[in-house]
Amino acid sequence: MASSNGEQSSELLQAEAHVWNHIFNFINSMSLKCAIQLGIPDVIHKHGKPMTLNELVDALPNINKGKSHGVYRLMRILTHSGFFVEEKKGYWLTPACRLLLKDGPYSTAPYVQAMLDPILTKPWEHISEWLQNEHQTPFEIAHGRTFWEYAGHYPMLNHLFNDSMANDSRLVSSVLVRDCKHVFEGLKSMVDVAGGTGNVAKAIAEAFPSLKCIVLDLPHVVDGLVGTQNLSYVVGDMFESIPSADAILLKV
Repeated sequence: MASSNGEQSSELLQAEAHVWNHIFNFINSMSLKCAIQLGIPDVIHKHGKPMTLNELVDALPNINKGKSHGVYRLMRILTHSGFFVEEKKGYWLTPACRLLLKDGPYSTAPYVQAMLDPILTKPWEHISEWLQNEHQTPFEIAHGRTFWEYAGHYPMLNHLFNDSMANDSRLVSSVLVRDCKHVFEGLKSMVDVAGGTGNVAKAIAEAFPSLKCIVLDLPHVVDGLVGTQNLSYVVGDMFESIPSADAILLKV
């Protein structure tokens, strides 16, 4: 009986730990966002070698030196999450952290900041309400209009979102044109639906000069953008019509 109770207690504790991990999982995301806002990956990368906690605190601009213990706890979380490694001489970058460098060729820093912006996290608080009513999306409940309507009225969100998509596309497109060339064999035309500012389509158009590439997106996204010989931008709504082409590309 004692063994049975002991096993039950262990199972209950593991179950509680599982619940707690999900409750506080947002801390990992917000810590990652904080590291980017403070420029921690860039500071360590610029230093060129592992940095001690004191060196890091001294190098970070506008940090209250009395809160170095907070930076220590932040680095503990980010090390546990796999973004930094702690060596004898201090903290250093992991491959995942190198994707957070603001000037990196495949930087995901803008994507992290966009996806964790309060405008985009607030709708998640309304999931249960959305399931109970007639609204099309939780975003409409949180902000009173669709995401695309909101972005069309607020240039800051529009720029933040398009910048994040463009940066994310650099990595995707580099892999696409290098490792998936067979996908485009025999195609004469392609339309990138909701292609944003066209980073993926640009890479494909450059890699396959004989392929006519079309980028379809809303007016506030593509107005004023200039195409090339085999790349063009079309204003439109994917839910209304899509330009005719041999293939349709949906990045996400």
